[in-house]
Amino acid sequence: MKKNNLFKMAVMTAVISTGFTACSSDDEADVTIVDGTQAALNQACDDWKVARANWENTEAFLFGAADVYSIDPHTDTWPVAANDLADVLRDAAAMGNLDNFIKTANSGILGYHGLEYVLFRQGAPRDINQITNLEYNYICAVAKDLYQATATLEAAWDSKESNAERHQIALDYVATHNSINDDGDVEGALDGFQNFGRAFKTPGTGDWATALDATLEIISGCQDIIGEVGDSKIGLPYTGEDATYIESPYAYNSITDFYDNIVSCKNALYGSMNAVMPNEKSVIYFCQNADNATLKAQANTAVAKLDNALAKIKAMKAPFALYYSDASSKAAIDALGELDEALEAMSETLKGYAGNSTVENQCKVINENYVDNVVLATYRTLADNAQKLYNSIVKIKK
Repeated sequence: MKKNNLFKMAVMTAVISTGFTACSSDDEADVTIVDGTQAALNQACDDWKVARANWENTEAFLFGAADVYSIDPHTDTWPVAANDLADVLRDAAAMGNLDNFIKTANSGILGYHGLEYVLFRQGAPRDINQITNLEYNYICAVAKDLYQATATLEAAWDSKESNAERHQIALDYVATHNSINDDGDVEGALDGFQNFGRAFKTPGTGDWATALDATLEIISGCQDIIGEVGDSKIGLPYTGEDATYIESPYAYNSITDFYDNIVSCKNALYGSMNAVMPNEKSVIYFCQNADNATLKAQANTAVAKLDNALAKIKAMKAPFALYYSDASSKAAIDALGELDEALEAMSETLKGYAGNSTVENQCKVINENYVDNVVLATYRTLADNAQKLYNSIVKIKK
């Protein structure tokens, strides 16, 4: 999700085979108009919004596979490198081998926002009569790669490795994609496949030395996206520091993105997808019911600040791409800052329980529930809907 200014292409020889029906490639040099229906394009746009919401609901847990395998920048770098992408979409030679191109191209022309650039204009689906065959071939390849990335996330957090097909996709993805640096360019090969769900549940086997460390990661993951939404996604355009730093500008989906980002925090803290109230295995419930008056008060404050942040984002003047300097943006930024401070206070109190065996055992329960009912459940839904999006995009052309 970093800003991207450069476009470069590297070459790889490995090709993923997933069993998908490939997009039409009878004449990849043909830039004539796709012979399809507007209804099919509209459906693809609807499915993009669903898959987009699913992705934004994962942003409270971008640690683990999304980070280690560079899936976050590969699928969600923005703003789009629009000039570079426009050039690519007119260059049949550059797209002669789309599978390899997508794996190695600069991330500023890929993922959700590469698709958005082709599918939407001014918040609405494009006219089907504007879509060229090169654009069609390109979005098919990007959507297929997006599905493979989301399937990899699901497999990497599935502690039981219960979906053999998606587990194989993950093995192939990790073997054939590359790590991405801060400029969006290929940096080197990825590390081998690892099971982050199993490691998060089992202290000392991965990145988390204790169960409390993993539980604290739940909170810090929320703080990371809260800070990004307030300081960067809303803050940079609002302050005038960078008026081009607008997420999802072609679909006019920015405010929905922001809201869904904070919903991801609510789900993470409350212990389930589509959470309304904290469940008994959630970190917020534990803090609210702990034998510690300070921790209880901090948890209740965090809940109130979370609700306020969601309300302030929902009240922002839309579309953000046109009204980013509105006063409602500042109200949302302030509410997000207060939420971050509330979570920081709660986290600091929790750190004081390091070495407490009772708390350590309770954190194991919290973490197991978090992996299965928040992270894995969200990634599974995401992968299902990314696959649906790919199938819808293929159907744009008759």
